[in-house]
Amino acid sequence: MARTFRRPRASHPIAELNVTNMVDLGFTLLIIFMIATPLINQEQSIPIDLPVESKRDQIKPDKDTKFITVAIDNKGAYFLDGNAIAMSRLSDRLKELGQQPKPPVVRIRGDAKVVYEKIINLMDELHKHNLSKISFDTQAKD
Repeated sequence: MARTFRRPRASHPIAELNVTNMVDLGFTLLIIFMIATPLINQEQSIPIDLPVESKRDQIKPDKDTKFITVAIDNKGAYFLDGNAIAMSRLSDRLKELGQQPKPPVVRIRGDAKVVYEKIINLMDELHKHNLSKISFDTQAKD
């Protein structure tokens, strides 16, 4: 009878971990966040020093409410949703928005040092085009 002197092969666990897929996923998420972060802060890119008010509880808006933002910087320049716009073009755009079946709520972000007449001119244009839902953005006093 022949005898075999080989040892039986024992299957051993693989001690290496392939992290290539996790590194790819990490880089993909990093790229997504790098692209999305400037878009989140886009509205704050206009240097506006908002007026200060006392802190109080805020009312949550309806989920279906659409908002547009009109900002006025300290030099009196108008911005519609972050883009500089002349008052004549702003009036045309507000007219289009006022003709919608459900007009949006207009958020006014006026600099604390802007000439008050600029805010009144904007309010006049809003009422002229039947945009009566208006919100004034302020910063809370600590």
